[in-house]
Amino acid sequence: MSDATAPMAGRQIAVPEFSMIVLIGASGSGKSSFARRHFRPTEVVSSDTCRGLVADDENDQAATPDAFALLQTILELRLKGRRLVVVDATNVRPEDRKKLVEVARRFHALSVAIVLDPGEDVCRSRNADRPDRAFGPHVVRNQMSALRRGLRGLAREGFRQVHHLKSADEIDGAAVSRQRLWTDRRDETGPFDIIGDVHGCADELEALLARLGYGIERREEAGEPRYQVTAPVGRKAVFVGDLVDRGPRVADSLRLAMDMIEGGVALCVLGNHEAKVEKWLAGRDVKVAHGLQATIDDLARQGDAFRARAKGFIGGLVSHYLLDGGRLAVAHAGIKEEMQGRASGTIRGFCLFGETTGETDVFGLPVRQNWAAEYRGSTKVVYGHTPVVEAAWLNNTLCIDTGCVFGGGLTALRYPEMEIVSVPAARVYSEPARPLASGAPAPGAISQQAELDDLLDLADVSGKRIITTRLQPSVTIREENTAAALEVMSRFAIDPKWLIYLPPTMSPSETSTEDGFLEHPREAFDFYRREGIREVVAQEKHMGSRALMVVCRDADAARARFGVTSGEIGAVYTRSGRAFFHDPAQRDAVLARTRDALAASRVFDELGSDWMLLDAEIMPWSAKAQALIASQYGPTGAAARIGLGAARDALQRAASAGLPLDALAEKTAGRLASAEAYASVVRRYAWPVTSIDDLKIAPFHLLASEKQVHSDKPHSWHMGQLVRLAEADPLFKATRVLPIDLDSEADVERGIRWWLDLTAEGSEGMVVKPGAFLARGRRGVTQPAIKCRGREYLRIIYGPDYDSPNHLHRLRQRGLGAKRSMAFREFALGLEALDRFIAREPLRRVHECVFGVLALESEPVDPRL
Repeated sequence: MSDATAPMAGRQIAVPEFSMIVLIGASGSGKSSFARRHFRPTEVVSSDTCRGLVADDENDQAATPDAFALLQTILELRLKGRRLVVVDATNVRPEDRKKLVEVARRFHALSVAIVLDPGEDVCRSRNADRPDRAFGPHVVRNQMSALRRGLRGLAREGFRQVHHLKSADEIDGAAVSRQRLWTDRRDETGPFDIIGDVHGCADELEALLARLGYGIERREEAGEPRYQVTAPVGRKAVFVGDLVDRGPRVADSLRLAMDMIEGGVALCVLGNHEAKVEKWLAGRDVKVAHGLQATIDDLARQGDAFRARAKGFIGGLVSHYLLDGGRLAVAHAGIKEEMQGRASGTIRGFCLFGETTGETDVFGLPVRQNWAAEYRGSTKVVYGHTPVVEAAWLNNTLCIDTGCVFGGGLTALRYPEMEIVSVPAARVYSEPARPLASGAPAPGAISQQAELDDLLDLADVSGKRIITTRLQPSVTIREENTAAALEVMSRFAIDPKWLIYLPPTMSPSETSTEDGFLEHPREAFDFYRREGIREVVAQEKHMGSRALMVVCRDADAARARFGVTSGEIGAVYTRSGRAFFHDPAQRDAVLARTRDALAASRVFDELGSDWMLLDAEIMPWSAKAQALIASQYGPTGAAARIGLGAARDALQRAASAGLPLDALAEKTAGRLASAEAYASVVRRYAWPVTSIDDLKIAPFHLLASEKQVHSDKPHSWHMGQLVRLAEADPLFKATRVLPIDLDSEADVERGIRWWLDLTAEGSEGMVVKPGAFLARGRRGVTQPAIKCRGREYLRIIYGPDYDSPNHLHRLRQRGLGAKRSMAFREFALGLEALDRFIAREPLRRVHECVFGVLALESEPVDPRL
């Protein structure tokens, strides 16, 4: 950054791409024209324009206070959003500029002054040509005088760049370019290997790099040892700083990092120990403490060339890097959301030392504010500085300083894989002031993230929300729908720590033209054929109640992964987040048998996980819906049979008396037959449940386990895993499936016959799914499933005599657009919730998606679909 004052033709002005640019000049100096020529209209905030907005007159000086209040609001909002802003006002007085610089500092934006000084005569001449500038020559004279008095002090006021254009020609010939900040590496997308505090432990650094797949060759160059490092294809290492001090091979640690950076296979941010070493190398007086002597001794053994090289290297390090399109930030001691991708002394200090209370602990070390506990950013922050026993995510942040120099280990994060890789320290090189083991969690203790997740914030799930998912760029949740979801969750839901997923609704097939059918498999097959999908599976649809089952090996696994301390090994809940079983003993018995079946079939072991999430149907329907059957479905059938039976008898008597009522009698007999069929369907799906042995559980998705969301597996894999539960325990029922090749008409007909046989046996129907869990259709990922319900089952949904010709004609007019839109949005949100949980994001981020699924259920969609 420079204070440039010398005039030159074709002046090149390079400004930071994120900055506040203050145009300074008298009225008529050409500020607005300059702004229009070099900046986008949205980047310029003009005092004249603001006067016009608040007073309908750009020259109304009485509106100046309100105009500048508006200008400052716009300035703040743009800087908050990390957007360049140009202030177009006279700005000739230091007191006016002071307010602007204060705002820029608050948002960590660099301030740039561009002084337009074409001369007083030019300004007066231009104003004379404008009828809206009806003021005397003293105005420009006073403005020019104030400008000249303040020129020398612009740098002291806080302007990092000052560009003084001293003539109309220089103003007209100037060219403005933009430079990204040194911290901005958003164009570098990785993959990265982010390495924690080295502190001179070069042996461990070499071992860690080798384990990460880097090839290391040591050689001599001009009498100096050098490293030739070959990175795995496409990967780059990122050091979080503190390469120096305490350890035995400080020079080699520096040399290795410098050679990697020069070779284009590494980046490094500044650590607080490097900052102190830089002062020592510059000959400044520093206190030799905290391991600095190890660096002094090792550098003393090196040549002048190496010390000069190290000094230049450290001097070029920046406070932090913003990487991968803004999805990743790396800083030595961490960085808050509002600081990322910006530059200021405050940011540098935070990145070096973090945030402290000003107090010291019993070990004489500063007491640190836990900034990560308050972090709410979507950018992942990886940092070091404060050694921990084990690297663990907290609110999308990760400390990877695992105290190698203190006898812990040297740790790296593989990004974007999110895999933590460590090598143990060969020995204790330096005794820590605070014992490293004092930070170790007690046996059975829950993580800090789980502790923070105990308190859920209403703001994280309320109001209008726009949620980004991997399947759909954005899913909008209306405010009124989030309120309905919050009501359900706050009053009826299970322990929210178990609530990591809610399943989507499912759309039926298009209405059928087959005689007597509202739904038929042919329409479901035709839908996927139109989508360009050739392989589908037809899956038996059980008439039970949907249940999600989170099952852990034991209470310790539940505590470690879900933060649940009540001793439960899992949860069974409905698609609206309510407990499936009202009796905890029954719930625990079901979970224990599910756990045992998973263990006996070795699913836990094969997937390398201590927990599973299953999607299932639990039968009979009456196990969960007995109250509904008793209060609604049962009385409906009984009333219809009694009423229509009495009507039939009355009509028969009337017919015996010679009244011409044959047609009505026939119609009534048909309606009575439909009512009998309706009652039979209800009875078929209800049976007494006195113990869990009377239940049948039919799982059909193994949705997730540790480190995996199984949406990348075909449905055949899911069924193959889950059929093993039925083999291990009769509590479980295998779901019947039929693969179908849509290019084969024989296969299609076989699928239709299979559906007819299933429904004749009393099955609810079937679900048709693409062979792949995620299948791409004509416009991206298509509907995950289409349900096709049987003729008799639909009596429960649409009424006993829904299949009479006049009713069928009306029902065939139903639309499916809203239902299918809801089904896909809920599907996207559900998988996004699991992705976030597997990535160990905070529970609030998981719940954003879970609440979203429940909120979408409040949309006005026909519930019979």
